[in-house]
Amino acid sequence: MTGPEPLLSVTALRKDFALKGGLFSKDAPVVHAVDGISFAIAPGETLGLVGESGCGKSTTGRCILRLIEPSSGQIMFKGRDVTDLQGEELRGLRRDMQIIFQDPFASLNPRHTVRGIIGEALVIHRLAANRRELEERVVELLETVGLQSGHLHRFPHEFSGGQRQRIGIARALAVQPQMIVCDEPVSALDVSIQAQVINLLEDLQEKFGLTYLFIAHDLSVVEHISDRVAVMYLGRMVEIAPSDALYDNPRHPYTEALLSAVPIPDPQLKRKRIVLSGEVPSPIHPPAGCHFHPRCPLAEARCKVEVPLLRESTPGHWTACHVRG
Repeated sequence: MTGPEPLLSVTALRKDFALKGGLFSKDAPVVHAVDGISFAIAPGETLGLVGESGCGKSTTGRCILRLIEPSSGQIMFKGRDVTDLQGEELRGLRRDMQIIFQDPFASLNPRHTVRGIIGEALVIHRLAANRRELEERVVELLETVGLQSGHLHRFPHEFSGGQRQRIGIARALAVQPQMIVCDEPVSALDVSIQAQVINLLEDLQEKFGLTYLFIAHDLSVVEHISDRVAVMYLGRMVEIAPSDALYDNPRHPYTEALLSAVPIPDPQLKRKRIVLSGEVPSPIHPPAGCHFHPRCPLAEARCKVEVPLLRESTPGHWTACHVRG
């Protein structure tokens, strides 16, 4: 990434999960969820992270937040290595980086009222001097996300999915973070509600100067909100580019296939559908060389043995492909 100093910089991030071995197996199989990815996000920017289910998007977000521990690699946030933080320093990171979860029905404690859900962070980080100040702050956050003060003492089951996600957004905003990981925040919502939540996130970004890592599998949503887009396949980054450049001129064959599946609202326009052969390989035994080569229509002999590196084909447009890199 060129331009201003990045707020977040991820280098060679890896996350492996060891599975339980079988009755007669000696070694436990390992899932290579994130396989050495690197990227950066500038202050105030939205980076969209897209790919098929199971490609490692959510794992990447959770590693950045230290909700799960990375196996290796470096995560720099405001010039500090996140992987080295412990105790109070890690608690401080929680204030600077927050997350909005995918499922608004499972991410809110059903036993707590809205006041308790949003106010808990204010109590933990000592951001409210007394009960009255805490309630005033919670009401202010509710109104910021489009809810009412009368919702303060209600429980999650009394709200719709869109309202619950607004509560989740208010909870993330409570500690005044600089960056928010949005982990598929609209995928569980109706299409009409998705637009409302996306517009809310954009308004909040402009108002508070927020930086987003926006994780999604819906490319039309990502196009609307993202400044740049990063595409993952089987744990690896295959393409990173400004949003307009990626949607107008995708370089990687996998990105082309993804975009060909995005519906076009104009019935007069037709797009050639690219149907990939085969299935996504197992992350336990990924293919050698380029992970995409068994399904790639452009694959060459070197693709089967040599790992392609991200190379800048045009300014700001990075592609990991031997044929088009």
